[in-house]
Amino acid sequence: MPVKEIMDKGEEKMQKSVLSTQKEFANIRTGRANPLILDKVSVDYYGVPTPVRQLSNVSVQDGQTLVITPYDKGSIGNIEKALLKSDIGITPGNDGANIRLVFPQPTEERRKELVKDIKKQGEDSKVAIRNIRREMTDSLKKAEKSESIPEDEVKKQQDEIQKLTDKYIKEIDNLIAEKEKEILSL
Repeated sequence: MPVKEIMDKGEEKMQKSVLSTQKEFANIRTGRANPLILDKVSVDYYGVPTPVRQLSNVSVQDGQTLVITPYDKGSIGNIEKALLKSDIGITPGNDGANIRLVFPQPTEERRKELVKDIKKQGEDSKVAIRNIRREMTDSLKKAEKSESIPEDEVKKQQDEIQKLTDKYIKEIDNLIAEKEKEILSL
């Protein structure tokens, strides 16, 4: 495998790891209404599991309330059932035309738990990035033997791999710090 291909594939995997962490952090309830929390909720719509956000308009009302307005008023019951079955932990309020999800402010203890969870998820992401670094280094060593790449070139590429790793780990650290600040400043 050519050196450029090893570097490109490795960087792509690291980027995906950071994006995955961002998505995970977006799904953490912080007391603020965030439409992304509904991404995992599917509604049985005429026998087809359909995401809530495809069946309705979802808006944030006052920072702590999500208002779900179905395009098809007949699906409001199904959307409510799906929300009750989901693991978002909020009971929906149905007024006949809209469904409201009110996000309560988390307690101090709950905030500390959330921060702990965020740090654990962040650490898992950093481990994933380090594993990608190891895979890249192993591929580079195999390429050195099979394609007779000069030793100084291999050393240079290993330094580049380390720079990439440091860059993406710093991004994860920034995501953790951002989310921690958001949770503790509620």
